[in-house]
Amino acid sequence: MKLSFRWFGTNADSVSLKQIRQIPGVHQVVATLYDIPVGETWPLSKILNLKKEIIAAGLKMDVIESVNVHEDIKLGLPSRAKYIKNYQETIRNLAKAGVKVICYNFMPIFDWTRTSLDYKLPDGSTALAFQRELVQENPQELIKKVESNNNGFVMPGWEPERLAKIKELFSAYAGKTSADLADNLKYFLQQIIPVCEEVGIKMAIHPDDPAQDIFGLPRICKSENDLERIVSMVDSPANALTICCGSLASNPQNNVPHILEKFVRKNRVAFVHARNIKFTSKYDFHETSHLSEDGDLDMYKLMKILVDNNFTGYIRPDHGRAIWDEKAMPGYGLFDRALAEEYLYGLIEGIKKSK
Repeated sequence: MKLSFRWFGTNADSVSLKQIRQIPGVHQVVATLYDIPVGETWPLSKILNLKKEIIAAGLKMDVIESVNVHEDIKLGLPSRAKYIKNYQETIRNLAKAGVKVICYNFMPIFDWTRTSLDYKLPDGSTALAFQRELVQENPQELIKKVESNNNGFVMPGWEPERLAKIKELFSAYAGKTSADLADNLKYFLQQIIPVCEEVGIKMAIHPDDPAQDIFGLPRICKSENDLERIVSMVDSPANALTICCGSLASNPQNNVPHILEKFVRKNRVAFVHARNIKFTSKYDFHETSHLSEDGDLDMYKLMKILVDNNFTGYIRPDHGRAIWDEKAMPGYGLFDRALAEEYLYGLIEGIKKSK
């Protein structure tokens, strides 16, 4: 199991590679290229420059999160052929740079949704939160809230160029069903998984975040049955999963330990996001520290499943709190995620040594 840390790049992140290098046990950076428009091919030269920067800091770059999927692919438009071809070329270029896993999602319009970026916890820290009743009507109010509380950072999945087309996107999805979206994902996988098999890369789809219905948009990756359907669309180890514990837990019907163990045993989990959440009602929740006692997920149990099943993939902490007056991208500061890394490391070491 390889501990990793998400990093958005020198010009987009408050956290530096030097700081990441000083987190004990962390040798992997989960990286991305922020300045490539969605749907365009990632140039090999830019990928290699990014890898060179990471290696120079004493770290590795095996995982990319995310290579975003163009909306035309999700919508199944004729123009998807061009964007799928570009995606195939990006896969080949990433493989040339030694990348092993690509995390991606197939969520319409928004990569993730929260209704608060600064929910205050009893200890004075703040975290991301979700209130279901606020995401069933006009998304414009939610967009304004995100843009006014992002601490000056561009949030992944909420890029200005994407939000500028929000009305067009909602119109495009009008009448689209979950079955339509699933068919378009299957077509996409049928086109890219053979390339992944050829070059040795795993595609690891991220669950819907939250794993609930929002804004009337189709959602196809929010339950155990959904994950089973996706890995069956193209039966290949290259068609893999990102098990985001917090995302799956946001659907109260999901048994996250069972789901994790099931798909790890099937060898279909390439990447794990460790995150803890606390429900405030049936569907409303806020994020917490990673400690089991602070949330509704037993992190010890989840790490034990990974250790007991000899998981050799990648894992990172996800969505830390804002603590100690740090100003950072909400959910992606240094301090709380570094604490989480050491908590996970301690759990993993203790479980291994207790055998």
